[in-house]
Amino acid sequence: MSEFLQTPFGIFVIVLAQCLLVTVCILVALAFLMYADRKVWAAVQMRKGPNVVGAFGLLQSFADFIKYIVKEVVVPAGADKVVFFLAPMITFVLAVISWAVIPFNDGWVVASLNVGILYIFAISSLEVYGVIMGGWASNSKYPFLGSLRSAAQMISYEVSIGFIIIGVILSTGSLNLSEIVYAQEGRYGFFSWYWLPHFPMVILFFVSALAETNRPPFDLPEAEAELVAGYQVEYSSTPFLLFMIGELMAVVLMCALITILFFGGWLSPIPGVSEWPLLGDGLHWMILKMGFFFFMFAMVKAIVPRYRYDQLMRLGWKVFLPMSLAWVVIVAGLALYDVPGYARFATGG
Repeated sequence: MSEFLQTPFGIFVIVLAQCLLVTVCILVALAFLMYADRKVWAAVQMRKGPNVVGAFGLLQSFADFIKYIVKEVVVPAGADKVVFFLAPMITFVLAVISWAVIPFNDGWVVASLNVGILYIFAISSLEVYGVIMGGWASNSKYPFLGSLRSAAQMISYEVSIGFIIIGVILSTGSLNLSEIVYAQEGRYGFFSWYWLPHFPMVILFFVSALAETNRPPFDLPEAEAELVAGYQVEYSSTPFLLFMIGELMAVVLMCALITILFFGGWLSPIPGVSEWPLLGDGLHWMILKMGFFFFMFAMVKAIVPRYRYDQLMRLGWKVFLPMSLAWVVIVAGLALYDVPGYARFATGG
């Protein structure tokens, strides 16, 4: 068996199994995260939320999944059918393959690329095409306007996210996501992570992640008040489901990136217990941190009113871009002089 696993076909089987395992786990997690999202929103509005299908409504997301699958696929008469169906597929596939470089634990990663950050950038820059194609192929003005909004919005906030990540890269000296986590190991536990030295950028990254994933209060591409439902208004059944899964998966990916870049990934917040069975480093810390940030995404959705589009663009270009660019210069200077927290191998870091 070990000889077979060392052959090219055996390696292919192993990689395929790893990809399927990660994909299935994420899709199942998304079902319960969607349930949690709806429950948080309901609690803020003093409602019960999903509570009928399954115990406490836990199976509501699976019921919705079946409903979307069995519904009729409606295609507008003047739509470009090839592009119309290709758009949700692109959105879903790109959202899935982004997870290939995300490390869940020490060594638990499908592809530990030395340029993992660049891979994430490449995939996220392509994701906007799914939205643009869906809006254009629908042959309707509301989806088209929604897709144009989304393109401008995602490009605007990708720039800020890029500069913020450059600051972390300068402190780490590596583009590998696992190396970024290892760089945050220290004798002070929680206070050794990058959230402290890069604190202003944590807030900017979180807000930019909301805008990048079209989450409230930046859900202008699908604002029902003026665009009905934006780029996805003409979609139904499975194509609509693929759009929704891709969007939610991008949100969870952002939670994973915040966890890895600023909050130590799978590292334990308690100093000196890294080898302990439960309190030590491990997958459970990665999941807990991602769950916390998803809760923050849900709370923002429930309590923050939607921005106007001009406010959204002004925030991105006139506030976040100058601040993140200035931070890159500051971090580069601090790393040059080996200031602890900003340079991985600084004396006393």
